[in-house]
Amino acid sequence: MIKRYTFLSCWLLLIVLTGSLAFGQTRRVTGRVTAAQDGTTLPGVNVVVKGTTVGVSTDASGNYSINVPDDRTVLTYSSIGLVAQDIPINNRSVINVQMAESVNELAQVVVTGYNSAQKKDITGSIASVTSDKFKEIPVASVDQALQGQAAGVQVSQSSGTPGGGITVRVRGSTSISASNRPLFIVDGVPVEDGLLSSRDFGGQTDNAFALLNPNDIESIQVLKDASAKAIYGSRAANGVVLINTKKGKANQKTTFTADVQRGITEIVRKPDLLNSTELLELQREAVSNAGQDPDKLGLIKGVTDGINTDWVDAVLRRGIYQQYQLSATGGNERTTFYLSGNFRDEEGIQLNNRFTRMSGKFSFTHKANSALSFGIDNLSLSRALNKRVKGDNFLDGVYSGAVKSLPYYSPYNEQGKLYGPNDPNYQGFPNFNPVAQALLPRFDSYTVKMLGGLFVEYELLQNLRFRTKASIDYNQVTEDQFESSQTAIGGYLSNVGGQGYGVYSSGTYTTFINTNTLTYNTILDEKHRISALAGLEVLQRQERSGSVQGRLFPSDDFTYITSAGIVDQGSSTLIKSGLISTFGELRYDYDERYLATATARYDGSSRFGRDRQFGFFPSVSLGWRISQENFMERFRFLNDLKLRGSFGYTGNERIGDFQFLGTWESATYSGATGVGPTALANPTLQWERTREANLGLDASFFNGRLSFSVDVYDNLTDRLLFAEPIAGTTGFTFLQGNIGKVSNRGIELAVSSVNFDRNGFRWSTDLNLSHNRNEVVELASTEPLFRGYSGNGVSNTNVVLPGQPLGTFWGLKFLGVDPATGDAIYEDLNGDGRITPDDGQVIGNAQPKLFGGLTNRLSWKGFDLSVFLQGSYGNKMLNFTSTSTINTGADLQTNQSRKALQRWQKPGDITSVPRYVYENTYNNYHSSRFVEDGSYLRLKNVSLGYNLPKKYVERLRIVSTARISVSGTNLWTLTRYTGPDPEVSTLDGSTTAQGIDLYTIPQYKTLMAGVTLTF
Repeated sequence: MIKRYTFLSCWLLLIVLTGSLAFGQTRRVTGRVTAAQDGTTLPGVNVVVKGTTVGVSTDASGNYSINVPDDRTVLTYSSIGLVAQDIPINNRSVINVQMAESVNELAQVVVTGYNSAQKKDITGSIASVTSDKFKEIPVASVDQALQGQAAGVQVSQSSGTPGGGITVRVRGSTSISASNRPLFIVDGVPVEDGLLSSRDFGGQTDNAFALLNPNDIESIQVLKDASAKAIYGSRAANGVVLINTKKGKANQKTTFTADVQRGITEIVRKPDLLNSTELLELQREAVSNAGQDPDKLGLIKGVTDGINTDWVDAVLRRGIYQQYQLSATGGNERTTFYLSGNFRDEEGIQLNNRFTRMSGKFSFTHKANSALSFGIDNLSLSRALNKRVKGDNFLDGVYSGAVKSLPYYSPYNEQGKLYGPNDPNYQGFPNFNPVAQALLPRFDSYTVKMLGGLFVEYELLQNLRFRTKASIDYNQVTEDQFESSQTAIGGYLSNVGGQGYGVYSSGTYTTFINTNTLTYNTILDEKHRISALAGLEVLQRQERSGSVQGRLFPSDDFTYITSAGIVDQGSSTLIKSGLISTFGELRYDYDERYLATATARYDGSSRFGRDRQFGFFPSVSLGWRISQENFMERFRFLNDLKLRGSFGYTGNERIGDFQFLGTWESATYSGATGVGPTALANPTLQWERTREANLGLDASFFNGRLSFSVDVYDNLTDRLLFAEPIAGTTGFTFLQGNIGKVSNRGIELAVSSVNFDRNGFRWSTDLNLSHNRNEVVELASTEPLFRGYSGNGVSNTNVVLPGQPLGTFWGLKFLGVDPATGDAIYEDLNGDGRITPDDGQVIGNAQPKLFGGLTNRLSWKGFDLSVFLQGSYGNKMLNFTSTSTINTGADLQTNQSRKALQRWQKPGDITSVPRYVYENTYNNYHSSRFVEDGSYLRLKNVSLGYNLPKKYVERLRIVSTARISVSGTNLWTLTRYTGPDPEVSTLDGSTTAQGIDLYTIPQYKTLMAGVTLTF
C-alpha cells in the first residue's frame, strides 16, 4: 500500500513538474485593442500566436490575455471589417493595438446587454443610434432622442409641455393593463421611466428622463428580438433600450469642450377660432333655429361683441431656450475619465411654464495591473425645477380654458388687473380667467436624481474575468402647490371655502442593484471562437411618499400649508419590491461564417405569489455570413451578407406591486371606523409571456457605402395581466388575472448610404421604415371593453375588442348631413329605426400603418448640413376638441372653430357640418365625424454648422477647434389633420385610449444658434 501511494505521489509530482516546465516555456502577454478612428475598445478581435493554433478573442472591454510559447515572436490581430495586423512581441508583456476599419460599420461596437460585440457578430435584432444623429436637436430627454432614428421604435411627444411625457413603443403594444414602455438601462443600471409626479395635469405627466442630460450620451442600442433582449427576461417583452454615456478613452490627451446653445420657442400651430362678431352671428342663428329670441339671451349685435379677445394668444408666449455645457475627457494606458456639467433652461410656450435642469456627470476607470481594473461607470447628479401649469382636459386648464373662452371678455379690467372668478364684472366662460389661471397658481415640482455605479473587474484565469458592480438610481421629487382665491379651485370650483387651496407632497424612489458576471473568451484551432457569460443579479426597489392638503388660508399672501386654517387630508405610503435573477449567454462562431447564440434568464419577482414567483426566459439565434462562403468570392462589391434568425420568450412583470394579494384598507360605516376588503386575491397571478420569432438579413456593399437591414417578426403575448371586470354583486369590480392574448407582426427596413464622396463633398442618407400590425387576439369574452372618455350618444370613445388593435375608436358611424334638413345622418346598425348607443361600432384606430424617419447629411469644406424628416402614415386621430368647438348643439358657452362657418344653413347646402340648433345634442353625437386622418410628415430638424479653419482657430492659441451652428426643430408639418398637432395624445402613455386630442397643447418649434469650442 505504501509503495502504491509512493508511486502515485511520484506520478503527481511528475505531472506538476511537467506543467511547471510547460508553463515556464511560455510567457503571458496582455493588452487592449481599440479603434484607430475614435479610440473605442473593440470586442471580438481574434488574437492568435502566428504559426500556432493558440488564440483568444478580446472581451467586451477590448482586453485580451494570451500565453505565448517562447519560440514564437509574432501575434496576429484580425477581424472582419478591420485591417489585420502582425505585430512582433519583442519581449513585451503588454501590447496595446489600434486597428483601422477596412469596411465601414462592420466593426461598430454594439452593446448587447451585459456584454458587447462588433456589429458583424450580432445574430439578434438591434438598432443602434449614435449621438451625432441627435446632437443638433434640442431634445429634452433621452427617449425623445430616439424619435425617427430607429426602425421598429415608435416615439411620440404627447404635448408641447417642457419636461412632459414621451410615449415609446418597440414593435407595438404587448399589454392592456401592464406597462408597454421598454426597459431603459443607463450604463447597466435600470432607471425610473415615465412619471415621477404624484399627479398628472389633465392627462399629461412629467418625464423622469428629462432629468438625464442627452449631451452626455455616447450611443443608444435598442434590443428588439428575443435573442437580443431575453438576457433581461421578465422585463424585456416591450424591448430594452441601452443608453451608454460618454467615457474617457485611453491614450487621449485631456480635452475640454464648451457648448453654448440659445434660441426661441413658439407654438407650431394655433387653433383657428372665431372672433366676437363671427361667433355672435353663429350663436344668434343657433338660438333662432331653436325657435327662441337671441336678444333675450343677451346676444345683441354691437353690444355683446364689443370686445374681441384672442384668448389663445393671451395665454401663450414666445419662450427662450438656453443650454450650456462644459466637459473634459482624457486618459492614458491605465486611467481614463470623463467629467461634465450642464445647465438647461426652457421657457414653455404657456405663461408661467418653465423647465430648468442642472446636471453633472463623472466616470472614471483605472487599470491597476494586467488583472485588476476598477472605477466609476457613471456617477451623475441632476436637479430640476418644473414650473407646471394646468393643461389639456382639466376643467380649469389654461390652454383648454383659452380655447373655450368667449372672445367677448377680457383678462384685465380697466385698471390693468386680472379679473378673478368672483368679480361681478367678469362673466366669461369657463367662469375663470385663463390668464389668471396661468399666472396666479404655483405648481412647482423639484426633482433630484442620483445615478451611479462602482465596479471591480478581475481576471481569475486567462480570459476568465469576474466583474461585480453596485449601482443606485435615486429619485426624489417634492411638489409645492398653491391656488389662490382668485383661481378656479381656490375660489369656487371645489369645497375648499373659497379661500385658497394648497398641497405639499414628497416622494422618494430608489433602486439598488448588484450585478455579478463571469465572462470567458477563447479561440480553438483558429476557427472556433467561443464567448460565454454567466451572471447573478439582485435588485431592490423602495418607494416612499407622502402628502398633505390645506385650505381656508387667511389671505392670498399666505401660500404654504403651515398657514392653512384647516389641514384635514393627507397620505403616506411605503412600498418595497425586489427581483433576483440568474442569467447566461453562450456565443459560438465557426470561421466567422456560422454564428450561434443561446441566452437564458431565470427571474424571481416579489410581484407574484409564492407558486408563481419564478420564470424562465430562453432564446436561441443563428446566423450565416453568406459572404464568407467560397462561392461568393466573385461578388467583390459585396462586403457582408448575413442571414439571421431567432426564437425565444420574454416577459412583462411591470404591473405594480402585490397585485396577487387580497388587500384591505380602512373604512367607515355608520360612524364606526374599521377595515374592509379592496381587492380579491389571486395567488396564481404570473408574468405576461411573449413568444418572439424574428428573421433578418444584413448586407453591406461597396466598402460600406451602401448597407441595409431588413427584419420580419411575429410576436404573441399571452397570460395578459388584465383586470377582468366582474359582477358588482361580489362587492368588487374586477379580478386581477392572466387573461387574453395580443399579437404584433411586422417588417422593418433600415438603409444607410454614402451617395457622394469626392473632392471634399460628402452626402449620406439614413432611412428607416416600419410596419407593425397589432391585434387583440383573445380576451375572457367577446364583449367590448370600453375605455377613454364618455362620448355623447355612446358609452366611450375607445374599445378593447378581439380582432381589433389596441387604440381602437368606438362610436356612431357618421354618414353625412341631410341636404334637406341639415341634420346628421348616422348608420342604424341594428336596424331598429332609432339611433342609440346600441348602434356604436368600430370607427377607426390610432395604430399607424407605417412610420419612420429620413436623414440627409451633407458636408463640404468645413460646412455641414443635416435635414431630418419624421412621420407616420395610416393612423387615425380623435379630434375630441371638436365636440366642443364644432358643437352644433351650441351651448353658447364655448368659442367655436372656423370650420363651424361651413355649417348647413339652408336646404340644398352640401356640407359635413350639421346645422346649429341651440341645446339640440342629436347633431353632436360622438361619431366618426370627429375621427380624422392623423398621418403626417414633419420636418423635424434642420441644422447647419461650420467648423472654422484651423489657421484662424490657432490664433486663439488655447482653442483647438471651433464650430458655429444654427438649427430649427418642428419647422414644417404636412398633414390633413385639422387640429393643431397630429402627434399629441391627451392621455399620455395610454395604450387603450391613445390618439385622442382633447385641448392638448401642440408642440413648439425651436430656432437655435450654438457655439462649440474644444481646448
